[in-house]
Formats: sequence, C-alpha cells, structure tokens
Amino acid sequence: MTYNVLGMILVPDQLAALYDATQVLVAAYDSFDRLRYANAAFRSAFFLAPGEEVTWAEIMRRNHAERRGTVITAPDFDAWLVSTSSRRGKVPYRAFETDLYDGRWLLMTEGVSASGWMLCIASDITALREDGRDVRQARDRAIKEAQTDDLTGIANRRFITARVDDMLSPGALGGALCVLDLDNFKYINDLVGHLAGDAVLRDFAARINGLIRRKDCFGRIGGEEFVLVLPQTSAEEAVLIVERMLSLVRQSRPLPQWPDFAYTFSAGIATGGPGTTFTDLYGRADRALYMAKMSGRNRIQVDGEAPPAVMAARG
Repeated sequence: MTYNVLGMILVPDQLAALYDATQVLVAAYDSFDRLRYANAAFRSAFFLAPGEEVTWAEIMRRNHAERRGTVITAPDFDAWLVSTSSRRGKVPYRAFETDLYDGRWLLMTEGVSASGWMLCIASDITALREDGRDVRQARDRAIKEAQTDDLTGIANRRFITARVDDMLSPGALGGALCVLDLDNFKYINDLVGHLAGDAVLRDFAARINGLIRRKDCFGRIGGEEFVLVLPQTSAEEAVLIVERMLSLVRQSRPLPQWPDFAYTFSAGIATGGPGTTFTDLYGRADRALYMAKMSGRNRIQVDGEAPPAVMAARG
C-alpha cells in the first residue's frame, strides 16, 4: 500500500482518492487550528488552493471579505471571530448546521482528539428538513448565548466551569488553572470612563484568546477577572504561556483617543488533577493572584511558591 502525505497526515492512496471523489466535505486542523488536510469538496466550498494550509480564522476572514463560503450575519466580524473561536474545539464532539453563500445548507460535525487535532465532516442537507430549520437555528443561538460573555464575546463562567470539570474528571490528566485580573481597573474606569474601560476588557479578551491552544479555554467570569484553563499543562509550562501573554498585553494601546494609555494584568496559577474540585483549584489560583497583586502587580504567582520567587514576565 502506498501513501500520500497530506499536510502532516499519511493517508492511503485509495482513501485519499475516495475523499476527493465524495461530495462530503472533509478537513483536518492541527492543535493550532491550521488546516492540514482538506478534500476537493471542502476546498471548493471554502475557496482553498490545493495544498494551501491556512488557519481557520484566515479562511473565515478571507471568505467573509469576498462574501463567499460561510454566511456570517454578525454586524461586527471581528467580534464574531473572537466569540466563535473562544468555544471552537473545546469539547470532544459537536454537530451544528450552517449555510453557505452559494445556497447550500450543511450539517457540520467536529471531532477533537486528545492531542487537539480536529476532524471536520460536513454533508449537504439543503433538501432535508427545511421546515424546522429556523427552530434549529434558534436553538443553536440560544446555546451559544448561554455560553457567551455578553461584553467580550468569549466564553462565560458556565462554559469555563464545565471545561475545568472536564480537566479534573476521572481519567483526565489534569492541568493548570490561571486566574487573570486586570491591574488597577477601577482607576482605569475613573481615568478614561466606563465605555473606554469596556473597550480595554474587549481588547484584553481578544489578545489573550488569540494566543491559546486548541485544548485550552479562556473566559471571563465577571468584572475584570478572567480564567484560563490549560489541560495537561504543568505549572512551569503555564508560567511560560502566561509570560508571553503579559508581554503582548504590555504592548497594547487599545484606546485611539488616548494613544499613550497602556495596561497590565496579574495572574495566579494552580494545578490539579482528578479528585481536585473546581472550588479548591480556583481558590488556590485566586489566592496566588492575590499574592501577585500584593507583590507589585503586573506579574505571575504560582500556588505554593513564596512571593520572592515570583518574577515579573520578561518583555
């Protein structure tokens, strides 16, 4: 048996030929949401050149600008992209319906492996069950709204709590929980006003969400406090990840009317595995955050480490 190399995937020649002959759309994305394989039907539907490997966000952005591919009716495309990507691939399997500008209606399924790779398979259901389509769309919108933070568009407390429970469930490998809190946010609101303060929160959400891996989940739990869930991640690895986020946020200038305005955040990190409860893990991460704040802000504290061991992120 011979094989074709499709992205990072070895596919038998006969299977590759079958994929390209079928009208079912088939694609695989890696853990960073970059397309690694797509059959002919998928590439045709989303206007991808043979062998082209781009991220899902790039596919959506490019096609939206050309009014092709997936129909996106949201008035603010960038906000839609942040909101959708914050929940994309965070559960092992989901199915949903979507429509294309060419008039087709697709049933899309997404299966995610433990390594973070995603297999997408879509079938044309344009001629099926058209009478209940509005009801199903309303159901999907209601589910999305129940999982979304109204202000920032990223995952909310309910969705984040479920992902932490998944990370701590029997048979899971555990991981790290990071509580992130914007520094001196009350002062920011007093200085630039609440509307500008909301813009800072949205900027923070978009920047952090753009850095997370497929298996990670990031959401807002209230006010200026956010949570980052990092499955299968040690405390040392979590520090490196959050250091990169701190460096990026330091460089942000989110308010055009105040070009010199900058902001920072502090982070507390705790790790746990099966048998740990959400309350315990969150409580330890929150106490670490408090220590980071008391140690000068704009830094990271790991649960169990003495404050002198805390280092401000490099950058």
